[in-house]
Amino acid sequence: MTAISVKTETVQAAQEGDRIALERVLEGVQDQIHHLARRILVNPEDAREATQEILILILTKLSTFKGESRFSTWVYRVAVRYLVSAKKVRDRDLGLTFDAFAADLEDGLVSEPPKAPDDVLLLNELRISCTMAMLLCLTMDLRLAYVLGDILELEHGEASSILEIAPAAYRKRLSRAREEVMAFTSRHCGIVSAKAKCNCPKRLPAAIASGRIQPGSYPNSAGGAQTYHDARRQVASVIDGLKAFELQNAVPRQRCPEDIRVQLTEILSPGH
Repeated sequence: MTAISVKTETVQAAQEGDRIALERVLEGVQDQIHHLARRILVNPEDAREATQEILILILTKLSTFKGESRFSTWVYRVAVRYLVSAKKVRDRDLGLTFDAFAADLEDGLVSEPPKAPDDVLLLNELRISCTMAMLLCLTMDLRLAYVLGDILELEHGEASSILEIAPAAYRKRLSRAREEVMAFTSRHCGIVSAKAKCNCPKRLPAAIASGRIQPGSYPNSAGGAQTYHDARRQVASVIDGLKAFELQNAVPRQRCPEDIRVQLTEILSPGH
């Protein structure tokens, strides 16, 4: 999945109502917007709904883009403003904390987990689900800083412009977010630390029993995800300070559902 890259002439043509240009703008931004929404909101249906509404905002506000920043910066700013201000996003915030998440992870661990034919797939689904969910323990401002900086890997100047804060304030948020994620994973994630109580095989039976992981369903690990064992090896191969970064970046980047772009193009195309 590449970064947002839409030619200036394409944006200008879309602003003038060109349908083909409008489609190209959608194609150029949809995957990254969906990935941002997925990593911020985690729940796939919430992310899907947010993606659609953000894309609508981008298209309806396209005339307000004056080229005073990079187009990608403007697009992400529209997305971030929605994620921060949308009431439905705030209402669905679970208020999860790292302490509560750690207690949940350690509840129901088994010393000798039973084997199942699809253990490898289930472990990978659990690994990805847990890795994504732990970011919900960050406050929204820290989560946004972390996702923009360490997941989307944007430059600090662009990220601070997207968040509409000073570069120094952004660096402070990102540093704090990194510290909190690193501290949690080093104590509680068995992929990062052999000393952690929780590891995916011991956690899997409880995750299945609670319905958080469902045999035969692997929505998070679709689309060419690394295997559970490959992810473990990748995290183990880096120094301690980078293990949390590697863990988070071992989450696959899923593409935006195609029907979203098709529906929006039909709804918002000129003359429809």
